[in-house]
Amino acid sequence: MLELDLQRASQQPAPSDEQFRQWCELALRQRTADSELTIRLVDEDEGRELNHTWRHKDYATNVLSFPADVPDELLDIPLLGDLVICIPVVEREAAEQGKELQAHWAHLVIHGCLHLLGYDHIDDDEAEEMEALERTLLAELGHPDPYADDES
Repeated sequence: MLELDLQRASQQPAPSDEQFRQWCELALRQRTADSELTIRLVDEDEGRELNHTWRHKDYATNVLSFPADVPDELLDIPLLGDLVICIPVVEREAAEQGKELQAHWAHLVIHGCLHLLGYDHIDDDEAEEMEALERTLLAELGHPDPYADDES
């Protein structure tokens, strides 16, 4: 079971609660245990502040993943962590990259959830594994390959 805390800290339009739940459940279905996570939707000011604080980069980024780092013996809940998604960045990227907005939202939520599960894209092998899984999950939703333009 998924417990999703969706925090809308921005007045800008965003997908529905049901869409966020669908995307998270799809990304997390390989996990047999219950899952608890928070998604916080923010504007650029908060996105930039968090990215600066945690990654030392002075700009807002599309999604930040904060995996829970709590020892199992101290906390007996299925806490995965938090995602922070910057609405204006998502919208701008979709327009600049010629991607359908809902497909880009789905991709970023799935991408963030996979980070919470421990997937990464620091080295080429890890990136290939993570991107292949993202492609498969997005195809199940009927969305195109988000990396298709990167390979040309």
